[in-house]
Amino acid sequence: MKFNKAKCKVLHVGWGNLKHNYRLGGEWVESSPEEKDLGVLADEKLKVIQQCVLAAQKANCVPGCIKRNMTSRSREVILPLYSTLLRPHLERCVQLWGPQYKKDMELLEQVQRRPQR
Repeated sequence: MKFNKAKCKVLHVGWGNLKHNYRLGGEWVESSPEEKDLGVLADEKLKVIQQCVLAAQKANCVPGCIKRNMTSRSREVILPLYSTLLRPHLERCVQLWGPQYKKDMELLEQVQRRPQR
């Protein structure tokens, strides 16, 4: 099996990292400030703040989509739709990237409270 050098990037992790340049074969490997692995976006300091922002952006689109496509506004119809369509965006890989900061948790909770308005 051949190794695809074009898909390789270096993520320099740690506070005192000297950020050396690396080669793979004869080609230099590109450095990246953040990388996505297993669906989780992490930066050089292993913070997942951007992951919370992306999850909130995706989840914010769902209520509008439901309102445009559903004629019934009854609670019995809307609540199952929200739990089925909205929650997966907020819970995806949460065991891995779990919100660490209060502002990230508030951002995700704000998305969950929005349908109640």
